[in-house]
Amino acid sequence: MAKFPSVIVICGATATGKSQLAIALAQRLNTVILGADSRQIYRELDIGTAKPSLGDRQLIPHYLIDICEPTETFTLADYQQQAQKLITTLPSPVLLVGGTGLYIQAITKGLKIPAIAPQPVLRQQLSDLGQPFCYQLLQQLDPVACQKIHPPDTVRTLRALEVFYVTGKPISSLQGENPPNYPILQIGLASEPQQLQSRIERRTQAMLDVGLVGEVERLMQKYGADLPLLNTLGYAEIKQYLQGEVSLREATRQIVIHTRQFAKRQRTWFRRDTNIHWLGAEENLLNRAWELIKQSPEFGVQTQGIA
Repeated sequence: MAKFPSVIVICGATATGKSQLAIALAQRLNTVILGADSRQIYRELDIGTAKPSLGDRQLIPHYLIDICEPTETFTLADYQQQAQKLITTLPSPVLLVGGTGLYIQAITKGLKIPAIAPQPVLRQQLSDLGQPFCYQLLQQLDPVACQKIHPPDTVRTLRALEVFYVTGKPISSLQGENPPNYPILQIGLASEPQQLQSRIERRTQAMLDVGLVGEVERLMQKYGADLPLLNTLGYAEIKQYLQGEVSLREATRQIVIHTRQFAKRQRTWFRRDTNIHWLGAEENLLNRAWELIKQSPEFGVQTQGIA
């Protein structure tokens, strides 16, 4: 194992086999896994987030999973700070694994993130004005930020306005990149649309078989149906079923459709990064990924003597 920090990223769309590959690589490298999933950080959201099983986590140490309560606010800056600290203190290379593009870029590109905590009252006041008005306001206050924010993007529009009203500065002037000086190898997993459709269907059914409905029901009873996380993929559709709005069959169909749409957005996001080495999800992933690692000058040294 290397004494200096280094990172191997395993990224890509949902249901492409990232977790399985990461566990196999972690065993071969005798290392750990850092999660890069914006929902797996929350405790109690296990089945619907495809969180690694307890068995997998006993086999390989996992970090940045189950680190906050479903009612807590955990920002991108929080994630970046914790991940960067782990990367510099744990034996290298660590595996950074997940499908949340911003989490991964926060590390690989060293995104400069305004350290402004969410302002719930301000956000609600802005939300009440409506997205068209908020976006028009942002165009006046920070036209540079608007070049990267699409008009329907409520989340990023509100965040940009929030930062401006708290700091008095445009968010574009506070952002940027400060790439780390340690080696990073990025491996992306891709899958043909038809194959990915089958994988999504199988995984959705597997989630239902192991108790997704019960998980959502428990969360609703404990935190209430208004818990924001219950409006995310997989949970929102089952919540509709439990509230009698749709049948379980329709909820399942909607999960598959929405997961496929989400995977398409993930592919678009990751394809912008020309530093990612892409592997087909149907290939012999372990051998192909291992060859990439050995061929990389920075990581080849770290794998000497490992079968």
